[in-house]
Order: sequence, then structure tokens, then C-alpha cells
Amino acid sequence: MSRVSDAFQKRKSLIAYITVGYPDIETTLRLVPLLEENGVDIIELGIPFSDPLADGVTIQNASYQALQNGVTPEVCLSVAALLKEKISIPMVFMGYYNPIYNYGLTKFCQKCATAGVSGFIIPDLPPGEAQDIDFAAREAGLDIIFLLAPTSTDERIKLVAAKSRGFIYLVSHSGVTGATANLPADLSSFVNRVRKTARQPLAVGFGISTPEQAQNIAKFSDGIIVGSRILQLVQTDPSLEKVATFIRQLRQSLD
Repeated sequence: MSRVSDAFQKRKSLIAYITVGYPDIETTLRLVPLLEENGVDIIELGIPFSDPLADGVTIQNASYQALQNGVTPEVCLSVAALLKEKISIPMVFMGYYNPIYNYGLTKFCQKCATAGVSGFIIPDLPPGEAQDIDFAAREAGLDIIFLLAPTSTDERIKLVAAKSRGFIYLVSHSGVTGATANLPADLSSFVNRVRKTARQPLAVGFGISTPEQAQNIAKFSDGIIVGSRILQLVQTDPSLEKVATFIRQLRQSLD
């Protein structure tokens, strides 16, 4: 069992996404320990990218600002190494394949392991084309977490269930990330369809923005993923007090 999958064993897992370097590195180093302190179980560290095709406006803007701040994959590795000394929960990188490929797959995986990163989520990498990085990740003891959407075929579900390690990321709806008021009414059916095949924990992301949504989704999933709403609160309240309150509310709703 990996550190990532272990985070699902005792309670519904609360997974928080942030973009490294948004609005600056200092905020990232303050924010991640605060997220753990208030009930987060897994941290997704977003590697900024110029064309984040799976992300909505909030994360696109955060990624752009981080790039303007000079945040590169190398900087993300350095930040993870610093955070490793501050937190005890697992960290995974959320990033697109091009920067990782250009860095060098084996080199990147080895450096991730040294920096305390436990795995990757790569939204633009199909599981059928992931052999090279999967080999490098296994050699370094890292998980690769694949995504499924409500439109995924039974064949794709079987493939992801065979390859994903740590957990499976279930996209709540077709489209991009971003806080939304209404999630699909048939979301539970999608999760249950995947559960018939998969043995990994199932975490739902894309669009979750309220404790009420989190509580409802936790009735049929093993965890939830929240990102855009956290970044919105970081933008409006640099003190991070609103983020801390929001995370506590999510934790209470899941428990």
C-alpha cells in the first residue's frame, strides 16, 4: 500500500489542489501546512503550464501568474523538498506531460522521490500511452493516478483500473475544472459504475465548492478533490483565514 492509498484508510479523504507559486512561493509554503492543520489528507501541487487544457479560468489564471513569477518544474521540486520538512501528509504533483517529458522522465521521477513527492496526476496523458513514465515512476516508488470521466467507456475504465495507483481521479462532469453551483444528478451512478471494476479508492473532483456538495459526494465516494475554490479564497484573503475556515467546514462535512 502506498502513502497515497493509505490516506483513504481511516476516513473520507480530503484532497486539496493548489498551484505552486500562486500568488507567490511564500504563500505556497504557508498554505500547504495550513491545509494539513485544518484537515486535508493529500496535497496536489500544481505545476504551472502555459496550456492547461483541463483547467478552468481560476486555475488558468493562477498558472499564468506562477509562470510570470518564474515557477518551473525545478522550482516545484525545490518547493516540495521544503514542504516535506513541514508536513506529514502525502504530496502529489498535478501537471501536464510536456514539461515532465522535457525535463527527462527518469530524472524527474528520481528527483520527485527525493523531494518527498509520492506520485503524479497527468490529465493529458492517456493510460494507454504512459508506459515510459509508468516504468520510471515504478522504479522510483511513485504512484501514477489516472482520470476517468462520466463519458469513459467500459474499456477505458478497465484500463485505468489496471494501471492507476494510489487512487482513481473521477471527473464529476465533462469540461474543465472550476467551482460550480450544481453537480450532475447522476454522479453517484458514474462512481458506482467504476467501483464495479476498480479496487482503488475513488476520489471525485471538478466543481466541488461547498461543504454540502462534499458531504453528498462522500456518501458514495472515498474522497473529494477541491482546487478552484481554494485558489479563489487565496486571492481574496491573503491572510488565508478564509481558506482555513473553508477547509475546516469541508472536513466536518466529510466526517
